[in-house]
Parts: sequence; structure tokens; C-alpha cells
Amino acid sequence: MNILASLSCKDELHLVYGGLSNVAALRVNTILASGAIPMLVQDTSVDKFPVSLRALIEEEKVQWVTKSYSKEQLITLGRADVGSVVDRVFVCLDSDDISLKSEISADCKRLRIPVNVTDSAPLSSFTLLSSYSAGDFQLGVTTSGKGCKLASRIKRELVSCLPPNIKDICNRVGELRQQLKECDQQETGDDDDDAVNSSKLNSLIREFDMSKEQQAAQRARFLSQVVEYYPLSELANLTIEKLSKEYSVTKELDDTQAAAHSSESTVKKGSISLVGAGPGSVSMLTLGALQEIHSADLILADKLVPQQVLDLIPQKRTRLFIARKFPGNAERAQQELLELGLSSLLKGEKVVRLKQGDPYIFGRGGEEFLFFSSHGFTPRVLPGITSALAAPVFSNIPATHRDVADQVLICTGTGRRGALPDFPEHVDSRTTVFLMALHRIVDLIPHLIKEKQWPADLPVAIVERASCPDQRVVRTTLSMAAEAVESLGSRPPGLFIAGRACHTLGGDLKEKWTVEEGCASASIGGLLEKLAHE
Repeated sequence: MNILASLSCKDELHLVYGGLSNVAALRVNTILASGAIPMLVQDTSVDKFPVSLRALIEEEKVQWVTKSYSKEQLITLGRADVGSVVDRVFVCLDSDDISLKSEISADCKRLRIPVNVTDSAPLSSFTLLSSYSAGDFQLGVTTSGKGCKLASRIKRELVSCLPPNIKDICNRVGELRQQLKECDQQETGDDDDDAVNSSKLNSLIREFDMSKEQQAAQRARFLSQVVEYYPLSELANLTIEKLSKEYSVTKELDDTQAAAHSSESTVKKGSISLVGAGPGSVSMLTLGALQEIHSADLILADKLVPQQVLDLIPQKRTRLFIARKFPGNAERAQQELLELGLSSLLKGEKVVRLKQGDPYIFGRGGEEFLFFSSHGFTPRVLPGITSALAAPVFSNIPATHRDVADQVLICTGTGRRGALPDFPEHVDSRTTVFLMALHRIVDLIPHLIKEKQWPADLPVAIVERASCPDQRVVRTTLSMAAEAVESLGSRPPGLFIAGRACHTLGGDLKEKWTVEEGCASASIGGLLEKLAHE
């Protein structure tokens, strides 16, 4: 394992050995961006350098030493204030210069100079991260030398999930921390003309008989909790006034819940609805669901509910909590969600439990109904269009078709604790839809063919992000489905459809598989979204 660190390199001197490749140019630009000074050591004609590197040399942004490598360079070319020892070394030599790479690496390690050797993790004492910057926010990804392309891909995926105002978020939180610090200095007698008035900040704590130091610690802890759990995209707009209000609301909620549990005569006036959000597109959201969304005080959503549906939530008056259900954490996350919903109900609020698809189709809606009912709050249940029935339509598969399919079966591909469930026997006139199955498809397919005697040439379809603009439909046969998923990758959420109906309207399959991108019907959602906001 490695220790990941953000190092300040301002005004340092970094040596770069080898300037004939584009990698050297990339390293030089990275060094410049960090505020350090790059020095290129390469005994060759400048014409052999990449164009971008020649331009940097001509602009005198890069110092060029036309010499071959010698150990003395490591201890003579550096800054005077550190005894002329260079601060960092980057080796970008050709792959066939392994002996020289090894020599430079060994010399650097003996001198305790950090060294990075391109495409050679064993020779490197540090590796570079695939990084992204937005103001003071920086994100770095490393695979510890397993592949820079993979690190870059992962970085892009992570960046795509960040709110666009991440720079403002960092600035805002930093400003709030500074305001708290100035308040603490003012209250402890460290006068500062620029210190903010502490009256609003004092409302962040309730125990006014605390010492000044205890009050400061209490405020700091609360800010840390807000940063941890507040909707990330909204942190940029957080102010001291909002922070104070948030603290008050939290305390009132705690007091209300404690009073409710301590008294059998508590009046329970809150209400809850279990609402299906449909397969993904706003166009598949029912009017009943839309009405519930617009009248809720608190919405508890699944992480699979797409952003275009969440965007319909009135941000000014409705709080949103998204369940943090991740592998290994699903049960605890579900319990957290139930407890939060119950606390809100005890306060007298209207709670909407927004669930992907339909609440009662592998959505644990029945369990949630029993939980809230046992505490005196009987949920109102609004059905949603399940992807099990919508996905076949959006992929032009008639789940039932005369002389082809006269029944539809909906199954789960994941049993309790991740085990394979008890799958049904094959029925030739049946269309079977498997939910939550694609991540287990490598195990699922052999089981169906060998254990349950499903025909290997049975037509199947893999439908991902059904009804959304980036919907993808892969048509193949049962025996080729696992290979198709491994070759094409995954675009969750997705489902697996098996049966003769899969190719009824599409004709015979002439290749191992075919891929269809996009969903024309998804554009209808834009109209509904516009009407909802109006």
C-alpha cells in the first residue's frame, strides 16, 4: 500500500531525463503546473524533441542541459538553499534504456531523492496520480503502477459524478471554517478588527453555560457533520444563517423524537407514501407520484433514482436524503433510512419514500410498509411502472405474443447474501425477466443451461438504463450473454430478458450480438419536466 499525499512543489527544481517522447512533455507540463522548475537533461539535437517541448524551451520555461547522465548532476543542479541537491527526478527514457534507468533510480534512492521512472513501478519511489483540478479542489487516482489508462478512466468516471460547482463548495466551506476561527479568536480575547460578529455563531450551540473553548469545539464538530451529510451540491450556498438554522432544526428533531418516545399519548400527525418512480425517464413518472413529490417535506430516495427525477423535487421547501446502499452496507443503510423517516413522521412531516420502479417489485416496499405501520403510520402506496414491464416495450420486445409467449415471469438474479436464487425450469412459451442479475450473469448462465436445461440458443436481450436517453439494448443468445456483457461492459441499472419473444419483432440474429443505443421516447420526459416546474 502507498501513502497518498498532496505535496507543495513551489519553486522546487525537478530534473527530467529523456526528452524524446511525449511522456517527457507531459511530465514537464505537470511540473510547471505544480509551480516547480523543470530542468531537462538530454544530450541530443533540439529538433528531436516533441514540438510542444521545443516551444517550452524556446520560451525559456524549461531549462535544457545538453549532457549525458552523471550522478553529480543530482547534487549540483539543485537549489542553493537545499545544498544544490535536486528536489525530484523524472526518468522518461526509452524502454530499451533499462540499465540507465536502473542506474538513475539506484543513485536517487541512495541520495533519498524521490524518483519516478515511466512504466517501471519497481524503479520508482513515487508515482503520479491521474489528477483533476478545479480551483482549490484536486482529485487524484492511482492504480499503483497497474495502468495509467485505467487510472485516467476511473478519474473521468469520478469527475462526471461531481457537482459542477465543486470549486465553489471548497471556497464556501473554507470561508465558514475561517469565520468560526475568527469568532473563536474574538471570544477568547484575541481581538481582530476583521472578526465576524459571534451572535449568529453562538446559535450553533445550545449549552451556553459551556466554556468558550467548549463552545468553539461544539461549533467545529457541528460544521464537520454538516459537511459530511449536507447535500454536496448545496454546500456552495451554505451560510452562517443557514448553518444556524440547520443546527436548530436538528436539535428540535432530537427533542421531538425523544418526547415522542417518552409519551404514549403523543399525537402522531405525520404521513408517509411509498411511491414508485418508474424505470428512469421522467415520462414514465405517474401524475400521482409527481403530486407526492411536490407536497413532501422529506423525500427518502434510492440511489438508483435518476437525477432527472430528483431534479423535479422543490429544493427550497423539500429535503432530500439518498440511501447510501453500497455492497456490504445495504442493511445498515436501509435501517438508517427507516429511522430518518420515522423521526420526520414523529415531527409531523409528510414523508415520501421514492423508489425506483415499483415499490412492491423487488423494492422492499412490503418490508417498509410493515415497519412504518408497526409504529403507527400506515403508508399510502402509489405504484410505479416497473422496469420489468417497461424495458421490454422500450426495446421493442412484446413480452406476450400470440403463438410465441403466453406468460411473463419476473425473477431476481440475486438471492439473500449474494447467493444464486432457485431459478425456474424453462418454459418455451414464457418470457422471463431477471432483475438485479447482470453482475452475476457469468454464474447465472451456466446454471440455467446445465442445471435447469434452458436451451443455449434461446433468444435474450440485455436492457440497460431503460427509457433513459442513454438506453442500451444488447440482443444475443443465452450461451453468448455472459461474453457480451464482459466484452461490452456494464451500464447499470440493467436487466436480463430471456424468451422467444426477444427476437419476434427484430428478426433472426446473424451475429454473436447486436447493440442498439439510445431511446427515442426519452425525449417525452423533457415536456413533463417543464410542466412540472411550471
